[in-house]
Amino acid sequence: MYIPEFNRVRDHADTVSFVQANPFAILISASDKGPLATHIPILAREADNQMVLHGHMAKANPHWGLLQSGQESLAIFHGPHAYISPSLYESRESVPTWNYAAVHVYGHARIVTDLEHLMEEVREIIHAFDPSYFAQWSSLNDKFRYGMLKQSVCFEMVATRIEAKFKISQNRSKADQAAVIDSLAQSSDSAAAGIAELMKKQGLGV
Repeated sequence: MYIPEFNRVRDHADTVSFVQANPFAILISASDKGPLATHIPILAREADNQMVLHGHMAKANPHWGLLQSGQESLAIFHGPHAYISPSLYESRESVPTWNYAAVHVYGHARIVTDLEHLMEEVREIIHAFDPSYFAQWSSLNDKFRYGMLKQSVCFEMVATRIEAKFKISQNRSKADQAAVIDSLAQSSDSAAAGIAELMKKQGLGV
């Protein structure tokens, strides 16, 4: 990913937080027919000062076979994004742009088919996104639950390289940044408002 130095995220904690806050990712691996991409939720945790990604996918998805080969894969995590009008800038000689945040995580995945490991993965997914459903899931009969798990495969990927980019008007003046924040914060578009919030969290415009 092309990252001008003023857009590079250097704080690892910020990167981890971003990935955990934006778990719906695109997992990409190379195949004989070209890149293959799968859109799935991927959770991240820290282990031995390394980011470890984990998730699961349908066994019918051929992507897991590529992960099993041990080749490098890429997980892309997207955050908020918004069009930035040059009318917000002090200088009239300005051009439109797009603010966004993204993290690319590279690594070699390990496939896990053990049913108990898969069960734990599902528990984590439920607790992360729908904790109120956990009691219902636990009450379902084992035949149904394990039958569903047999149709899935779980993977873990230790990050070998991470690229984090927040393109949020860092190259503009404080006055321009403040104008962008004020404009986006008033938007009914949650993605635009999210950029305004991210800019404020990064200390821009003040």
